[in-house]
Order: sequence, then C-alpha cells, then structure tokens
Amino acid sequence: MRDFNTVGSVNRPSCYKIDPLERWDMEEILEMIYREKYFIFHAPRQTGKTSCLLALEDYLNAEGKYFAMYVNVEPAQVYQPDVDRSVKAIVGEIEESLFRLTKDEKLRSRIVEINNGKEAGNVLSTAFTYICKNVDKPLVFIFDNMDAITGDTLFYVLRQIRSNFHTRPDTFPSSMIFSGIHGKSDYHSVKNLSVQITNAVPFNVISATLTLGNFSKEEVIRLYAQHTTETGQIFEESIYDLVMEYTDGQPWLVNALAREVTYKMKENRDPAVIITKDKLAEAKELLILERHTNLDLLLDKLKEDRVRRVIMPMLLGEEESYIEDGTQYCIDLGIVKRTRAGLQIANRIYKEVLSKV
Repeated sequence: MRDFNTVGSVNRPSCYKIDPLERWDMEEILEMIYREKYFIFHAPRQTGKTSCLLALEDYLNAEGKYFAMYVNVEPAQVYQPDVDRSVKAIVGEIEESLFRLTKDEKLRSRIVEINNGKEAGNVLSTAFTYICKNVDKPLVFIFDNMDAITGDTLFYVLRQIRSNFHTRPDTFPSSMIFSGIHGKSDYHSVKNLSVQITNAVPFNVISATLTLGNFSKEEVIRLYAQHTTETGQIFEESIYDLVMEYTDGQPWLVNALAREVTYKMKENRDPAVIITKDKLAEAKELLILERHTNLDLLLDKLKEDRVRRVIMPMLLGEEESYIEDGTQYCIDLGIVKRTRAGLQIANRIYKEVLSKV
C-alpha cells in the first residue's frame, strides 16, 4: 500500500505523488535544453527539486534525443576545504551515475583513470569531454545540491565549466542544470576564496534562473484523493482550506500532515474514520511537538544572525525592514514569503514552531 512520503524522492511506487513533471513549466525547461542553455533551478528544501530532476532525467533518456545524467554533489561536502578531494568526489559521483545509466564497465574504468590521473583544476572538464565523445547524443548534465560545495571547490568547478563552455555540445555538455536552494547571485559571487578572481563575472554562462512553487489547493486535493482511492478513507472537504492555512502548500508539510493524521495517529488508521478539521488540528500540534528533522533544520537557521534579524521583528509584530544579505536568504530557505501585505512567515506551522523557540 502506498503512503505519504516525507523522506527522499517521490519517484517510487510506494508514494502518493503529484507528477513531478507537472510541477514546473516543462515547455520552458525543454526549450532551454534545446537551445543549449546552462541554467539554475532553485527552491527551498523539501519542495520536490530532486524528484523533478530525477523525473527529467528519466524523461529525456526515454525520449531518446539526449543523454541525461543526474549527479548529487553533496558527498563532496565532507572533504571541504580540501579542493582536490572535493572535486574528485564529484567526479566519483559522475562515474557512478554513468555506470548506472550505461552499465558500461569500460566507460566507468576510464573515468576512474581520469580521476586518479588529473588534478582538481582539469579533472572535471576532462571527464566531461570523455563522456561527450563516447555517448552518441548531446549530454544534458544535472548538478543537484550545488549549495553543498562552496569557496574554492565551487570556484574550481565553475571555472572548468566556464573555460569549456564554448566547446559544447561536441566535447562538453550541451546543457547544464545547477540545482540548489539559492539563486543566480551565488554563482556570480563565489565567497571565501584563496585565489584572486581577475574577471569580474567569470561564471556568466548561467543564462536563467527557474524555481519551483508550493502545491496549490487543487494539487493538495489530488494528492489526498489518492489515499482515498487506495484505502477508502474520506477527508472532509472543509479540511483543505485548513491544510493550506497550516502549510501554504509546502510539499513536505502537506505530506507530513497527511501522514500524521492518517497513520501516526493510530486511532485514524481505520479507513472508516473520516478525517475532520479537528483531527487535522490535532495532527498539526503533534507534528510540531515531534520536532522532525526538517523542522529542527529550520530552527537551526535561527543560530544565524542574518536570519534572526529578519525573523525576530516579524514574530514580535514590529515594523518590517529589509535586511541586506538576510531577507532574500530567508526567502530562498522558504522561511518567509513576500505577499501583497509585505514579508510574512511562510506558513502557520513554521510560525508556531519559530514562536515556540
């Protein structure tokens, strides 16, 4: 039986889901790829970025016009600030992804040789060149969790991409997607460098920034309806406005709230039990009290001064002010949102969690 997913990608038979490819402008994505663009795809944590990217990889490879590779660069984070080990960890992930897609031991062995024989300053570009020469379609490369690499490591990665950009698609990826929490400015201003940048804009290969929104009320209804179809359990129609009030459609919260009320509250596991507004309100309180890892990560951000300076006046009802290097950072993290009324905490659950601390 399927379940509401709160861990990892939803691209599994065991998960209720909204088709990831329906959640963004697929026409725009494909147009960017067709025009050989390098672009950023960003959104707050737990909004479904990875699910979308994995679905895109599957779609492109099934379509047959491109050879698409998804790589999570997060494993490189543990080696920072050691640039050599960090960059080579990324190439190691590329090698694993290449074998996952091709099952070709020869290709895999050659990437291992390149990784062992080249220095951090050219190992990534050499690996890309070899792959492009040995696959029969333009390479679409997807970097996920780019926020995990910073400083000199990010500089070394982006510099190699910038230096070889003009050789695409014959000997370098035709299109690249950089996915993470933050937007374009992070790739144009690499901080904490031990080297001097002589070019003011060394990474101007990035042509656009795309993002991913929360679920709409209609998508929440469709998601919860899958549970009703599977089990017969009914959600009162009146709960959906309350779900949106509690979560603002934030995908992880939408799933976590549903899992809490239908499964973790054992008295509601009987499909004959109707899920009412009162039961949903109880589930919201339990979810907050449980302090799931994702909510703890939200609270951990309060340790950062630039976050506190944005959040505290809002919680205390004081006048809103723009905090340089703080306001946009909080928006990127999904903690706050812009509305016609001004800056607000992103949703009621986040507000209650933050207020309790």
